[in-house]
This record gives sequence, structure tokens and C-alpha cells, in this order.
Amino acid sequence: MPIATVNPANGETLRTYEAMGEEEIERRLQLAEATFRTYRTTAFDERARLMHRAADLLEEDQEEIGKVITTEMGKPVKQARAEAAKCAKAMRWYADHAAELLADEEPAESDVKDSGASRALVRYRPIGPVLAVMPWNFPLWQVIRFAAPALMAGNVGLLKHASNVPQTALYLEDLFHRAGFPEGCFQTLLIGSAAVDDILRDERVRAATLTGSEPAGRAVASTAGEMIKKTVLELGGSDPFVVMPSADVDRAARVAVTARTQNAGQSCIAAKRFIVHTEVYDAFVERFTEGMKALTVGDPMDEETEVGPLSSEQGVNDLVELVDDARRGGAKVLCGGERPDGPGWYYPPTVLAGVTRDMRIHREEAFGPVATLYRAADLDEAVLIANDTDFGLSSNVWTRDDADVDRFVRDLEAGGVYVNGMTASHPAFPFGGVKRSGYGRELSGHGIREFCNITTVWHGA
Repeated sequence: MPIATVNPANGETLRTYEAMGEEEIERRLQLAEATFRTYRTTAFDERARLMHRAADLLEEDQEEIGKVITTEMGKPVKQARAEAAKCAKAMRWYADHAAELLADEEPAESDVKDSGASRALVRYRPIGPVLAVMPWNFPLWQVIRFAAPALMAGNVGLLKHASNVPQTALYLEDLFHRAGFPEGCFQTLLIGSAAVDDILRDERVRAATLTGSEPAGRAVASTAGEMIKKTVLELGGSDPFVVMPSADVDRAARVAVTARTQNAGQSCIAAKRFIVHTEVYDAFVERFTEGMKALTVGDPMDEETEVGPLSSEQGVNDLVELVDDARRGGAKVLCGGERPDGPGWYYPPTVLAGVTRDMRIHREEAFGPVATLYRAADLDEAVLIANDTDFGLSSNVWTRDDADVDRFVRDLEAGGVYVNGMTASHPAFPFGGVKRSGYGRELSGHGIREFCNITTVWHGA
């Protein structure tokens, strides 16, 4: 895949870039290693000062970088600006909390004495250069939620971004440079996917984090396992959105529209499977379908646009295949379902009813604004349908019954359970999944400790 900016709204190639050669990659690896030796010793106050400065710059740039994001991957420009603001918030959160999150831990005095020590503690130390392989769908946020904790922990970052967002990737390197971080703290590698394996095998790279597809996750995990290197993987999702009889159905239906179509539905944590109790099924479906029909689809640079184009023609083709397969299997298309004529990689908000287990869309992640509906007779069936997937990233539950909540929290196979609201990431809460959605956690204290050397320090009596 060429490294290029191709506008999804019209298919026009705007800029192309040459991939970095072996000499430039080697130079950057040397720089990352050398920078780490000194940056790892900087004080938290100094790291926080630099991170706050980077956040300030990002806020100043949000109008400009928002337009770049929209041009590169099609996100409506209002959502792109909001993404930049969210990143600045996360950067400040880590700047303000990293010292506390990584503070030395003192074991219980009784355990210290029992071990024969006069004193003992646990210290979190940085591990070195970390390779981040990141996707295009949230081209700022996916990177910042790795970079902010990694840099605050004293690590340095190497970014291999998706090949269709090179301008955003280069902007990120420049952002940290302008903020005053030492040269080599954060570097963008303009390389194709084929170059990742050799870089991950390099002894100077100590760990890797990847957000992306299952095949990409398997490849990185396989090499990292062979090299005995730590990885964090955030892969696909097919999140359930369960609506029970006690729910506020009107509100659930309104939120469901946003949960499915934000970023044109191109989100791992977007709600994709809507599992509705039979008592409220008809009411929810009517409101939800009307809401999907009412969305404004169009030019992502238009402030009124709610759903822009998909990021690529292949993305549209994948959705067409999934919807056509479901239609042939007997699913009913309640709205959408037809690729529009004209330029750009658009696909309309679509609702499918009567989806069954033998349809591809039941098993595969639909990465676009296509929702599938399921009718559940009771709570047991709702849980069964929700867990009938290889993925386990997050989940949404709508109910005002505490017993329902307890059961869903206990039994749903997911990294998150969001009650009466849509899944959304926040720097204070851990983010990640189970099953084929990956392993490890980003964000919160769990995320900043993923790439630390958790060190026991023991003093003899």
C-alpha cells in the first residue's frame, strides 16, 4: 500500500511519500536508543512540563489538524476537532497523574519483616523504545493514548502509522519536537507494513503496542513472542448494545444511532449488534431506524455532516459483501443497504433485521455504519447472543433494574460494560478487550504500567 494522502470524499490522491530506507530507519533506531539513556532519568516535573506544552500546542492546532485528518481519512471535521481536544485532555491527565501512578509502592510492614528485609519497595522503571503500530480511524487519539503514558513513564516512542494518514503521522512527531521533548523521544517511521517485522526484531526495540486488525495483531504477537518482547494488542470488536424492558427506550434509541455511526461506524468500540428484549423490540427498532434514516451524509468538511465517507474503497466493498450476504440469507434491510452513485467512498447508515448465526455479518466485524438487530426473549438469551462472538472489546447495557446490571457485569465477556450509555474511552479508565479483541490495557494506571519494568527493591536487615 502506498504511503499517501487520498481524499475519501472524492478518491483524489493529494500527496505521496517515499518510504524510509534502511539507513534512515537505522539512524532513527540509534537515536531512539541514545535518547532513552538520558530521557529515562528526567524528573516527572520536567516530563509533565513538556507534555502540558504539547497539549497546549495541539489545542492551538486543532482547527488545522482537524482538516488534515478529515482530508486523509474522511472523519467529519467537527469530530476531527473533537478528537484533537480529547487528545489534549489525555495528555494533561497523564502529565498531572503519572508521578502518582508510578510512585514507589511500600509492601505491608509485616511482609517486609517476614521476608527478612529491613526495607522493601516496588519501583516502576521505563523499559526503552516502544514500537507503536497504529490505525487510521482515530489517527490522533490512538497514538496519543500510547504516547502520553509512554513518554511520561520515561520511555521513547517509535510510530508506524497507517499508510493513508502520513500527514497526521508527521504532525505528531513535529508536535512533540515543538513542545521541547528531546530529539528522538518520539519519531515517526514512514514505512510499509512489511518493514515492521525487522524493526520489532531489533534488540533496541523493547516492546510493541498495536491497534488494528486480527492478522496484523497475530503477526506482531508472533514476532514479539519469538523475540520475548512485551506486547499490548487492541484488535477488532463486535460490541453488543442490549436493551431491556426497564430501559428508557427513547434515549437508548437516540444514543444507539450515535454509538453505531460515529466516525461513519469505523470504530472497534462502536456498538454493532443491537440485542433488544421482545417487550420493547418494536418500539426500539422504530425509533432507531428513523434516527438512522435522518442522519446527514455528505461532505465531511461541511459542519452539518454527521456521516462522512469510509476511509477506503475496500472498506465500502467489504460492507457491500456483508450486507449482500445477509440479504441473501433472509435478513431484512430496514434502511440503507445500497451503495450510492457518485464520487467518494460513501455507504449509507443501514439497519438489518432477522440476522442469523450463519450470516457472515454475525461472525465478522462490520467496519462501517451497518447495524444488526436481534430479538431476545429474556435476559438469559440476551447474554447468550451478546457473547456469541469471537470478540470481547466492550459492551453497552440499557436497563434500570439493578439485578439486570449485576448479571450483565458478571456474565458479559468484554473488557468494559457501559450501563445506560455508549462506550467511550477516558484517560482515567482502563481500555482493552478479551478473546480475539486482544490483550493488555491502555489508559489509566494500568496503561502506563504496561511498558514499565516492575522492579522489586529489597534491603537486607
